[in-house]
Amino acid sequence: MKIGERGQVTIPKKFRSRLGLVPATDVKFIEQNGQLILKKAGPASPAIRKFTGILKGGGLRSDEVVEAMRGR
Repeated sequence: MKIGERGQVTIPKKFRSRLGLVPATDVKFIEQNGQLILKKAGPASPAIRKFTGILKGGGLRSDEVVEAMRGR
Protein backbone atom coordinates (compact mmCIF):
# COMPACT_ATOMS: atom_id res chain seq x y z
CA MET A 1 0.00 0.00 0.00
CA LYS A 2 1.26 3.48 -0.85
CA ILE A 3 0.38 6.92 0.38
CA GLY A 4 -1.27 8.95 -2.37
CA GLU A 5 -0.20 12.40 -3.53
CA ARG A 6 -2.57 14.07 -1.05
CA GLY A 7 -1.38 11.95 1.88
CA GLN A 8 -4.32 9.57 1.75
CA VAL A 9 -4.42 5.81 2.19
CA THR A 10 -7.25 3.35 1.69
CA ILE A 11 -8.13 1.06 4.57
CA PRO A 12 -8.75 -2.40 3.07
CA LYS A 13 -12.39 -3.52 3.12
CA LYS A 14 -11.67 -6.59 5.28
CA PHE A 15 -10.43 -4.31 8.09
CA ARG A 16 -13.20 -1.73 7.65
CA SER A 17 -15.83 -4.46 7.83
CA ARG A 18 -14.27 -6.30 10.76
CA LEU A 19 -13.77 -3.12 12.79
CA GLY A 20 -16.98 -1.33 11.83
CA LEU A 21 -15.22 1.56 10.13
CA VAL A 22 -17.90 3.23 8.04
CA PRO A 23 -17.90 6.66 6.39
CA ALA A 24 -17.82 9.46 8.98
CA THR A 25 -16.35 7.18 11.69
CA ASP A 26 -14.16 9.30 13.96
CA VAL A 27 -10.62 7.96 14.15
CA LYS A 28 -7.38 9.13 15.68
CA PHE A 29 -3.71 8.51 14.93
CA ILE A 30 -1.26 7.61 17.66
CA GLU A 31 2.50 7.54 17.21
CA GLN A 32 4.03 4.78 19.29
CA ASN A 33 7.56 3.36 19.10
CA GLY A 34 8.06 4.61 15.55
CA GLN A 35 4.71 3.22 14.36
CA LEU A 36 1.54 5.03 13.41
CA ILE A 37 -1.56 3.43 14.90
CA LEU A 38 -5.11 4.18 13.73
CA LYS A 39 -7.79 3.83 16.41
CA LYS A 40 -11.49 4.49 16.53
CA ALA A 41 -11.97 7.65 18.52
CA GLY A 42 -13.89 7.25 21.75
CA PRO A 43 -17.15 9.05 22.36
CA ALA A 44 -16.90 12.81 22.37
CA SER A 45 -16.80 14.53 25.72
CA PRO A 46 -20.10 15.98 27.00
CA ALA A 47 -18.76 19.48 26.32
CA ILE A 48 -18.22 18.61 22.65
CA ARG A 49 -21.49 16.67 22.28
CA LYS A 50 -23.33 19.78 23.50
CA PHE A 51 -22.38 21.54 20.25
CA THR A 52 -22.67 18.61 17.84
CA GLY A 53 -25.09 19.47 15.07
CA ILE A 54 -25.52 23.07 16.21
CA LEU A 55 -25.37 24.33 12.61
CA LYS A 56 -27.90 21.83 11.24
CA GLY A 57 -31.02 23.32 9.77
CA GLY A 58 -29.45 26.73 9.33
CA GLY A 59 -30.15 26.64 5.60
CA LEU A 60 -26.49 27.07 4.69
CA ARG A 61 -24.20 24.59 3.02
CA SER A 62 -20.91 23.84 4.80
CA ASP A 63 -18.90 25.83 2.25
CA GLU A 64 -21.20 28.81 2.83
CA VAL A 65 -20.67 28.53 6.60
CA VAL A 66 -16.90 28.50 6.12
CA GLU A 67 -17.07 31.51 3.83
CA ALA A 68 -19.24 33.37 6.35
CA MET A 69 -16.78 32.55 9.12
CA ARG A 70 -13.98 33.96 6.96
CA GLY A 71 -15.97 37.14 6.41
CA ARG A 72 -16.45 36.68 2.68
